[in-house]
Amino acid sequence: MVLSNSVDTGFRPALARLAADGRIRTFNREADPHLEIGALMKKLDGQEMLLFPKVRGFDTPVVGNLLSSRENCESAFGRDYKGIRETISQALTAPLAPVVVETAPVHEVVETANIDLGKTLPALFHAPKDGGRYVTSGILVAQDPETGVYNASYHRLQLIGPDRLAIKLDYGRHLRLAVERAQKQGKTLQVAVCIGADLALHFTAATMGSQMPENLDELAVAGGLSGRPLSVVKGRTVDLMVPAECEYVLEGEISADEVHLEGPFGEFVGFAAPAADAPVLKVTALTRRAKPIYHAINGYGRETIMLRKYVLEASLLKVLRAAVPIVTDAEMTAGGLHRFHAILQVDKQGPQHEGLQRNAILAAFGALKDLDMVIVVDDDIDIRDPADVEYALATRMEASGDLIVIPEARGHEYVRISRNGVRAKLGMDATVPAGEKERFRRVAFSPVQVTPDMFSAGAQTMADLL
Repeated sequence: MVLSNSVDTGFRPALARLAADGRIRTFNREADPHLEIGALMKKLDGQEMLLFPKVRGFDTPVVGNLLSSRENCESAFGRDYKGIRETISQALTAPLAPVVVETAPVHEVVETANIDLGKTLPALFHAPKDGGRYVTSGILVAQDPETGVYNASYHRLQLIGPDRLAIKLDYGRHLRLAVERAQKQGKTLQVAVCIGADLALHFTAATMGSQMPENLDELAVAGGLSGRPLSVVKGRTVDLMVPAECEYVLEGEISADEVHLEGPFGEFVGFAAPAADAPVLKVTALTRRAKPIYHAINGYGRETIMLRKYVLEASLLKVLRAAVPIVTDAEMTAGGLHRFHAILQVDKQGPQHEGLQRNAILAAFGALKDLDMVIVVDDDIDIRDPADVEYALATRMEASGDLIVIPEARGHEYVRISRNGVRAKLGMDATVPAGEKERFRRVAFSPVQVTPDMFSAGAQTMADLL
């Protein structure tokens, strides 16, 4: 698939591409937003996108598992995974400022009085032990009260009243910093929650930490990722520019002092985050399309981690290729939740490159704090085939000399085996010693092309032979 910035990354064009590529599975009965939809999303995780046209108690269809697999991401984004990564990398250095429009699809219906989120939004009750119903795909757009820079980020939102949401704000996030700055000024922070947004905004919102410096306008980064400026429109009750082509926008303000119990809720690591006090978001306007489509994401689901996979890979490769040029590719693995484990591919051309593969391991740990295990292999190993990677470990790694352990290093605090995020990091060197590639070369067969008409079911032929 050829990289092209002419692809419309809007939410609805992405759904149309998924449909054209046969990547949508439609539920043929009425679906219950209380536990059933979340359970079906988990059961069919990593497969086609799920469409629930009929949702009990609502007139709005729900889509789930939208970006839960490589195939879905490539179809929705209109380019292959390498193109997605390249586009992400380019967007961080070539943002495009948004363009202001006067009218917007998201303002086809505007509610500023008698707002009832529970009756309007088919927000799911995802798992039996959750604390309540949640908006999980909402991208919060806010403007820093000191710098004026726009931030876009994911935060789970629990419905706690007709027009109130409890918002989980993790430490170290830009939105939390903006809230704290507003609090110091004795102000609330105005925000807009975007549901069913442009895919470029989804990927931008998934970029965190050093990959997204605080001074970068994330609406402009989304424009760079899309290849065209993001269309924005002035909010109806907040002094913010909001994405014009969303399915829903919830305008409101995060209180400077009000908190409410939020949680528990199943997080990406598979455990339930415990209930705790969280800031309250008071909704002042609910705007939407006339016939919106609601997007749901399971907290403990593959879409949550797939959203960051290509962002993290692009960031990792940018660092590694500058520091260790023999690195040719990187894969953040599914078993490592596309966050904790990485496979690096290197091309050692001679003795002068020996040892650089271990430099790459150390550079990877430095580039991504949450990485806990890095395996480095040669360029003849398919890093996206777990069996081929395991083959490299089985035949090219000698445990007494090829394991690199870094004790007492900082990782992610959600990993429960750690000590509040502190644990050992492990590097595995599964590369062939420099100069010995020929000795480790695998048997090569003659090239052959296989077409569908070359073979058929063999039951009858075998029966005739027997």
